[in-house]
Amino acid sequence: METALQNRLERTLREQAPGLFHFPEIYGQGWSGLYIGDRVKLGNDFLRLVRQGRFEGIEDTGEKKDGGRVYRKLR
Repeated sequence: METALQNRLERTLREQAPGLFHFPEIYGQGWSGLYIGDRVKLGNDFLRLVRQGRFEGIEDTGEKKDGGRVYRKLR
């Protein structure tokens, strides 16, 4: 995942209220227009970065719901 996109996601996550969310909510406008392969790749990249601690206060719940992985913002 490109650094510019990581930075944009980080800014969006800072504004996100604590609680559960799906990655497309954080990606924002344009998500549905991406090819399925690009969405899968970006989703996998985000999961990897979350597990590596790149986004402070964000964790993978280990659950999937409504067609996507569920993440949690702690504070």
